[in-house]
Amino acid sequence: MPRFKNALAFRIEPSWNPDFDAAQQQLDGLRFVPCGPSQESSTGWVPPRGAEHGLLLESVGGQWLLEYMIESKTLPASVIRRKVDERCAQIEAQTGRAPGKKEKKQIKEDVTQELLPLAFTRHARVAVWIDPQARRLTLDTSNQARADAVVTALVQGLDGFAVAAFHTQVEPASAMAGWLATQEPPAGFTIDRECELKATDDSKAVVRYAKHPLDIDEVRGHIEAGKRPTRLAMTWEDRVSFELTEGMQLRKLQFLEGVFDGGGSDAKQGDEGFDADAAIVTGELGALLPALMEALGGEMAMGQPAPKAEAAPAEASAQTEDAPF
Repeated sequence: MPRFKNALAFRIEPSWNPDFDAAQQQLDGLRFVPCGPSQESSTGWVPPRGAEHGLLLESVGGQWLLEYMIESKTLPASVIRRKVDERCAQIEAQTGRAPGKKEKKQIKEDVTQELLPLAFTRHARVAVWIDPQARRLTLDTSNQARADAVVTALVQGLDGFAVAAFHTQVEPASAMAGWLATQEPPAGFTIDRECELKATDDSKAVVRYAKHPLDIDEVRGHIEAGKRPTRLAMTWEDRVSFELTEGMQLRKLQFLEGVFDGGGSDAKQGDEGFDADAAIVTGELGALLPALMEALGGEMAMGQPAPKAEAAPAEASAQTEDAPF
């Protein structure tokens, strides 16, 4: 199992009934099939253990694991443009007229179809984790388009499946501003040495710190001047480091030294290694994600108005500590 490098979580709606056998059967008809010669892209589910014709849905310790494959063909725009120009020049030489806009569009489509069999092929895999008990979907991606594609595939493939984005009592950017301004991160978390701050005015100024201490007056000055944190590197319980974004994504996930000691695919092979990795990754993230939600004041109730984005850093810090989970 891939050790998640990102974590984008969604709440699974209560209308879905997690029936493992039914889900396995429903997904089996949606296996990934590679692109044909004239096909630009193809998507589908692949066995998470990597075995050809293996199961598309695995359960380890009650946690469901899947993997989504996205294949696309890429043609350099300069190559297409050159071929189109050549065709247009030939038509003009033969007929004495330059092709119109509509004809050029058709020529471009024809050229693209002709070149597709020679195109570069790219593959992207997205690890998918469903926690049926916590009713949480977690994707290993920071790419919103890929996340949307996976969610759409799950909604279309699993009867009754539906998700919603998590919204917390305290907006992540406001919480991060409070933590940086006071240098008091929530319990169990530490602030690391990377962050990005963006101005909200017309200047759109951006300040980035990398491998730099953040407990300095300069950072506090940027926040007081109105810049909002969009990314902040943190560590949880000395076990997992990550970068929290304003959109509540976890990027650059790293499981720290000792987390995989005595288990995982580094120590075990094949199915045993897959199961060990799955148990460790889902166990760690299954504790980290609720802790982070609590640090942000907990999930908002249905129909509750969104938190105010303009909350001051000190107010954000107080809300983070006092709001119920």
